Amino acid sequence: MIRRARECDIDAVEKHYVELLTFEREHGSTTNWKMGVYPTRGVAERGVAEGWLYVMEEEGEVCASMLLNHVQLDVYASISWQYAAEPDKVLVIHTLCVPPSQAGKGAGTRMVLFALEEAARRGCDVMRLDTWEHNEPAAKLYLRLGFRYAGKAATLFEGGIDEHLIFLEKRVREEPFG
Repeated sequence: MIRRARECDIDAVEKHYVELLTFEREHGSTTNWKMGVYPTRGVAERGVAEGWLYVMEEEGEVCASMLLNHVQLDVYASISWQYAAEPDKVLVIHTLCVPPSQAGKGAGTRMVLFALEEAARRGCDVMRLDTWEHNEPAAKLYLRLGFRYAGKAATLFEGGIDEHLIFLEKRVREEPFG
């Protein structure tokens, strides 16, 4: 089940951030996130407070998380999007986190499909997202689910992470999900 996160989920989400970042420190990074910089417990806390954080729960255990909102970082303005839409008609996926202990079980796919369904439910026309240019697993997932490449840009994220991002988009109602 995928649902809006509650305060009681913050510990599990933080644990997943730490698990992923520890794994990446030992095996190489695919996210370019940095321990203690992004994502942090504060990201999860704000996500709950704003109603942006969603979690996948199975058998009473949180196994993945993401933020869904209409926030497009400043760098999004530099991208030549194919699908024009008013900001309130664009739903953006941020910080999709599937910890290594949950990898390979389809959690990422289910989270993105849920996000697309949520975008349709909210009356959005377009879903957008960004990912680090070397995050091949994420890019493959998004392309497989029908997202199109929209552009590439560099930015300094969270004041300390030099990011070279790729941007992807999908029209929400172009085809059935799944």
